[in-house]
Amino acid sequence: MQFRIDRGDLTEAVGWAARVLPARTTVPVLGGLLLEAADGRLNVSGFDLETAACVETEAETTVGGQVIVLGRRLLDICRVLPAGPVSCALEGSRFTVEAGGTRFGLSTLPREEYPTLPTAPQPYASVDAAAFATAVAQVAVAAGRDDTLPALTGVQLTLDGGTMTLAASDRYRYAVRRLEWKPEAAAGDDPVEALLPARRLLDVTRSLSRSGRVHIGLDGGLIGFAGGDIRATVRLLEGRLPRYGSLFDMAGATVAEVACEELVEAVRRVAVVAEANSPVRLDFSADGSVLLGAGYGDDVAAQRLPATLSGAEEASVAFNPAYLLDALGSFETPRVRMELLGVGQRALLTGLGSEADGDGGGSGARPVHQHLLMSVRQLG
Repeated sequence: MQFRIDRGDLTEAVGWAARVLPARTTVPVLGGLLLEAADGRLNVSGFDLETAACVETEAETTVGGQVIVLGRRLLDICRVLPAGPVSCALEGSRFTVEAGGTRFGLSTLPREEYPTLPTAPQPYASVDAAAFATAVAQVAVAAGRDDTLPALTGVQLTLDGGTMTLAASDRYRYAVRRLEWKPEAAAGDDPVEALLPARRLLDVTRSLSRSGRVHIGLDGGLIGFAGGDIRATVRLLEGRLPRYGSLFDMAGATVAEVACEELVEAVRRVAVVAEANSPVRLDFSADGSVLLGAGYGDDVAAQRLPATLSGAEEASVAFNPAYLLDALGSFETPRVRMELLGVGQRALLTGLGSEADGDGGGSGARPVHQHLLMSVRQLG
């Protein structure tokens, strides 16, 4: 095996594939990257038995072949290599990397112990890559972090008609984002659901965001993504998220509207005096303002912003400031509508204005992005 490649191309390929490598493993070969050189191409793959990441890039291939080397060690080497061409070769049981007079030698891992990479499912759907990455980031903030409840650490993807719906919930909040998708040759007419690990999905979609379109394939317990020279397969989570239809029914709610960016800045400002798990209060009034407050005793903060209110003369609600900032920060619209059922009850946030592929629900269309929060009972 012998090939020559630009240092930047090698670093980018190794860096992408290395993102799926396990931080700790009792199977040493899973810490390795599989490098395959042939026909002017280099294919770099990583696999942790749950997620496989593969990327192809151009390379001057003198001798084709395969080798497995420690992925993070190779990435460290790539980062310190001089700019310019890099010559790589397999010399016996040692893999050499040389550039600008600097030479490294790496031991190799046994190829026969490396697990077989999963076969990518046939394409089922395609979606705009940038819009997909944005939508995943908007809902993933609501996914749980507790691995003892694996279903709640996922993002649920549903394909129904021409709409893709992404949803995530950790029981205290629930985010939903809709966008358009197009069927591929293998697509059927029935709705399709899949529950994916949120952190893995975020990594994949961020890396694919500049690839134009992402092609998505489904096969049993696997989902595949392909765009440009990047491919990834992810093992699905078992189960599904609780349905959100009744939760998002806010009949009889008081409705407030406020500028999103100004509200984010105000929450950050007043939350400085909030103790751990202490809420930020929002007191809306019909005079066209909302008063934000946080803190207790002598350490308090307050700020008033313009806001509109309908359905009541006044309304008060309080939120965990981190959860509220996560929700507000996920919107790309200039304004946000807050449907409020009262203290200790649900609050539904909807963007007003222009989302990436819709109007946020501001013109009577079905909202493309919504975020449900539970308000806290103690206003302070």
